[in-house]
Amino acid sequence: MKAAVFYGKGDLRVEEAVKPVAAKGEILIKVRACGVCGTDVHIFSGDEGAAKTTPPVILGHEFSGEVEETGEGVVDFRKGDRVCVDPNVLCGECFYCKSALGHFCEHMQGIGTTVNGGFAQYVAVPAKQAYKLADGTSFEEGAMTEPVACCLHGIDMCNIRPGDDVAVIGGGMIGLIMLQLARLKGAARVVLIEPVSQKRETALKLGAFMTVDPVKEDAKAAIARAGIKRFSCVIECVGLVSTIEQAIDIAGKAATVMMFGLTKPEAELKVKPFTVFQKEIVLKSSFINPYTQGRALNLINSKALDVSSMVAEVVPLEKLSAVLSDASLRAKGKFIVRP
Repeated sequence: MKAAVFYGKGDLRVEEAVKPVAAKGEILIKVRACGVCGTDVHIFSGDEGAAKTTPPVILGHEFSGEVEETGEGVVDFRKGDRVCVDPNVLCGECFYCKSALGHFCEHMQGIGTTVNGGFAQYVAVPAKQAYKLADGTSFEEGAMTEPVACCLHGIDMCNIRPGDDVAVIGGGMIGLIMLQLARLKGAARVVLIEPVSQKRETALKLGAFMTVDPVKEDAKAAIARAGIKRFSCVIECVGLVSTIEQAIDIAGKAATVMMFGLTKPEAELKVKPFTVFQKEIVLKSSFINPYTQGRALNLINSKALDVSSMVAEVVPLEKLSAVLSDASLRAKGKFIVRP
């Protein structure tokens, strides 16, 4: 089979790999769509994602496809089923798993990060990690279940109440999902801060109250002119120290700042404790997707969430390396690989 194998920093090769088989308790999936995630970019660039990646390994953790075969003991799936996958395989036995904090599992396997994933024509996964797509859900939509699941964990911690005003910094795939989830939580007005005009236009179509170009205008001044007195929550979806500092700056009194974007591991943030004290700000972050995959798929299957408008292009495996290495290309929107 064809697979995109990661060998080290900046070294991704599309080559022939051994087609896996479904072992006991596993299903073999013919991959139909696999999203390119910021974590993939971090790993390709030589940084650490949510878990340590040891090459050679096939990346890709946002994927969907068809069941090709089932292993011994699998009863809930059969050949031809259309599925997506939760890539975080928990041990179920460590301290954190037993404490209902499985996303901190001490022995977690990450499909597409620590073991072979979806940037390949086939991948074998534990059947317990698979979820069935609705008939009206495309493979591209199904592949977005994992990022939506991550966003759900983050939005759950934001404590957004009906009628709140919320700001989202960054209009990529994650920011546009967060925008919609904030609206579903009952936010009255959601403001998106994003320099790319096409992403701002998409945000308005998805329900943003207003958008701000932080390069051409003063964000705080524009927000004040719009009559917004206080953001109860600011969700940072870029992963830069500068945008996290901006989130703290524009947050209202008694607000939550969700640091959702993944920074480089060595990045350091300068926070003035007196500012946090004065505004009584709560700083939070979100780590992967604990127990939210089913809810995420329900939102996608029911069409309550749009995960298609922000997709820039569906590309073959051969273009993956270019996407991972070219920030200007990724700025166009979400890329999905079709193996």
